[in-house]
Amino acid sequence: GAAALDAGLAVGDIDADAFPLPRLSGVLSRVGDELRDGRGFALLRGFPVEDCGRESLEAMYWGLCSHVGVGLTQNSDAGLIHYVTEGPLRPRQGKRGVGFPRKAPLHIDLTDVVSLLCVRQAPDDPPSWVASSTAVYNALVERRSELLPCAARGFPWDRMDEHGAGESPASEYRVPVFSRIGDTVSAQYNRNWISCAAERSGRGFTDEETALLDFIDEAAHAARFEFSFGAGDVQFCSNYTVFHGRQGHAVEADPDRRRLLMRIWLDVPGFRDFADEAIVRYGNGRHGQIGWTAAELRSGANRLPRRRRPDGAIDLAPS
Repeated sequence: GAAALDAGLAVGDIDADAFPLPRLSGVLSRVGDELRDGRGFALLRGFPVEDCGRESLEAMYWGLCSHVGVGLTQNSDAGLIHYVTEGPLRPRQGKRGVGFPRKAPLHIDLTDVVSLLCVRQAPDDPPSWVASSTAVYNALVERRSELLPCAARGFPWDRMDEHGAGESPASEYRVPVFSRIGDTVSAQYNRNWISCAAERSGRGFTDEETALLDFIDEAAHAARFEFSFGAGDVQFCSNYTVFHGRQGHAVEADPDRRRLLMRIWLDVPGFRDFADEAIVRYGNGRHGQIGWTAAELRSGANRLPRRRRPDGAIDLAPS
């Protein structure tokens, strides 16, 4: 990857070919296998964050992730790398609470795989969490099977004021919490985004829906794995099989001591099968300036409206 750094390539111009990592090829291959067919989670340690400028860190982190998938924009600024922090590095992100000191409950992000790099952890060293959403699904089957139809119907998701012109502020369709095709179960869950959509519509939740949401939160909390996430650590999560979250931390007045994480969203071609790819895979992460590749940004595709089906979901049929 040194050549890409020496050439001063912009982050979006770096791909796996431009950023070869021969010594890590075996490790990154195992990361991909784990995300696709294993636990859905991988943690790497020892990323060189000390004495590195921000642009070099961005390029190295993007180059590493390019061996796992294709990076996507994540916010209203069409940013390919999202800073999870307080202060001026935090991008425009609508109503989302990313980067604030409060706890981030277990949830998924809006893409196939989410990666986080810890550049600097908060001084009180709050732990991170992951939980198997597949274990939560199995618990639902075993203990509250009467709620399975509700989970399959799912919920509208809010777009947190990041929708584009002509797009609805919440999804017009329901996104299943758990969907299944063959033996493949995919989860989509973020209680805050679901609750914001219900509040926006004024419809609230039925007793059955509240029972489902409460069960998922409780089962995920019981199944969570807690780990230390310190400077130089990189995590990868499959958003279809793993929930992730973080404990809150104390407010830090000194900007140079505040928690600083970088986040990259990855689309992984051929990642898995879906009952309805437009809704399960793309239903939550294709609106406004969210969900564009660097190539699409270069072509100006993000300035055009997305093609949608009559139900409001992305139209995946060839144009």
